[in-house]
Amino acid sequence: MRYLLRNCTIYTGSTVLPHHTLLVQDGLIEAVLPEVAAPADVPAVDARGLNVAPGLLDLQVYGAQGQLFSVAPTAEALRILTQYAFRHGTTGVLATMPTNSWAMMRQALEAGREFCREYPGLLGIHLEGPYINPLKKGAHQAEFIREPTVAEIEELLQLGGSTLKMMTLAPEMASAAVVARLREADVVVSAGHSNATYEQATAGFRQGFSAATHLFNAMSALQGREPGLVGAVYDSATACASIIVDGVHCSFDAVRISQKLLRERLFLITDAVTDSEQGAYRFRRAGNHFVDAQGTLAGSALTLPEAIRNCVQHVGLPLEEALRMASLYPARVLGLDHELGYLSSSYRADFWLFDDDLTPYATARGGTLTWH
Repeated sequence: MRYLLRNCTIYTGSTVLPHHTLLVQDGLIEAVLPEVAAPADVPAVDARGLNVAPGLLDLQVYGAQGQLFSVAPTAEALRILTQYAFRHGTTGVLATMPTNSWAMMRQALEAGREFCREYPGLLGIHLEGPYINPLKKGAHQAEFIREPTVAEIEELLQLGGSTLKMMTLAPEMASAAVVARLREADVVVSAGHSNATYEQATAGFRQGFSAATHLFNAMSALQGREPGLVGAVYDSATACASIIVDGVHCSFDAVRISQKLLRERLFLITDAVTDSEQGAYRFRRAGNHFVDAQGTLAGSALTLPEAIRNCVQHVGLPLEEALRMASLYPARVLGLDHELGYLSSSYRADFWLFDDDLTPYATARGGTLTWH
């Protein structure tokens, strides 16, 4: 299928192009062209004067619309999660399983492996735990926290295969052998739910940790005598960090300071959960976030367009940078920036259409455009 998306402003991932068109063929972007240079013999789709940007990528999301993957890691939960994300301009997600029973961790990986092809918006599985520090467990269930062994990592890798894309561990809990085995399997190893000292965290980044999970939340803080995990992230030349920009998980000023220091190493996640009254994770909405039965902050109610809007309106970032934080930069974290994160020739035709208020109007995956 070949068509021309016209009457739009295109955010390519590197520049902003008003009065341009997007030429799509067989699921890929053939070219980005000025309107005056667009071929006249190709069927045109009117973008209605909207903005177009690369599809958004959420590397940490738990559920949507009453379906919580951490309670029911099933095909239905994955269907609801990926469809809800798609409705909000997000063309790829990592369904996330927090610290849970060994049986549930296994079930999450099995579901990911079985349904990745059925739900193309599912990029894979993110295991957030169970190898975390009990002192920084947050809303995670203490009874399921374990110490990692290479044998257990091998079992998880066998179960998940290539669908295990990301794993959050506490650096002080993980041996060099555990980290090396995960990296050998191309799993992104992220530091989180950690009470690591600056030295422990820095050693972890040298050993193969390449990211940090929800900066500031459930991690050792930057202090004058002990810079902690936050300080190690700031000081690293390569480590990336996800951040939840809802004004609750951290202040907008903290986001602004972090972006000033980390630049292209800071990326957005939603950390979105949903109402749940069953299983190990029971959440209720409290304004624009969720808490567990004890009132502990347990996740956000964000969509990625809302996080982008907060970056623009409350953090003061340019729109084009906020868009990259939810598309190009997470693509880099997963090593997918050769096919996702840009609107450019030979890249996958994954994109979304939105107005100046960041309201999504349509989303395309593999060139197939759906109006909402």
